[in-house]
Amino acid sequence: MIFRVCSLLLLCLASAVFGAGPAAAQGAERVERVDPIVRDGELYIDADVEFEVSSELRTAAHKGVPIYFSADLKITKHRWWWFDKTVVDQQMTWRIVYNALTRQWRVGSGELSIPVGSLDDALSFVRNIRGWAVARTSDLEIDEPYIGRLRVRLDTSRLPRPFQIDAYNSSAWVLATPWKDFQFSISAGDHQPS
Repeated sequence: MIFRVCSLLLLCLASAVFGAGPAAAQGAERVERVDPIVRDGELYIDADVEFEVSSELRTAAHKGVPIYFSADLKITKHRWWWFDKTVVDQQMTWRIVYNALTRQWRVGSGELSIPVGSLDDALSFVRNIRGWAVARTSDLEIDEPYIGRLRVRLDTSRLPRPFQIDAYNSSAWVLATPWKDFQFSISAGDHQPS
């Protein structure tokens, strides 16, 4: 009898620690790959991100609620004599919206947006970041190691007020990847004076 109670408690503890069922599947958000690319005197970032959106978020998007995703990027240079120097601290935000009258999805960053066929097509822009210009190579030092961090998150601060309250109270509106660290340096051939 004592053995059965102890094994039941151990099973409950293991499922609480390691997660079980649908709650364990929600933690799959991650930045899989980050590639710093130098081209034409600019530093660009390409990245692949893995995440799934909740059914609540999909339903809201299908009803025409604009959904915002933000990618946060920080690049620093190590200094032994002081705090690390922040070289790049940028953010890119995508707006995904469905127009029920025209039955058209649009995705954009900044003032520009393009039509896409579905919510998943719009999300592919967030999942596959390409050609994000973040710095001029003339602002970076040659052969110095730089440390970068990237994350992608659902930006609930840009939602309409009633949805911000829902997002605050519901875990269905919480979507953020952990920071992904990467390192790179600029070679003399990549460096272009300003």
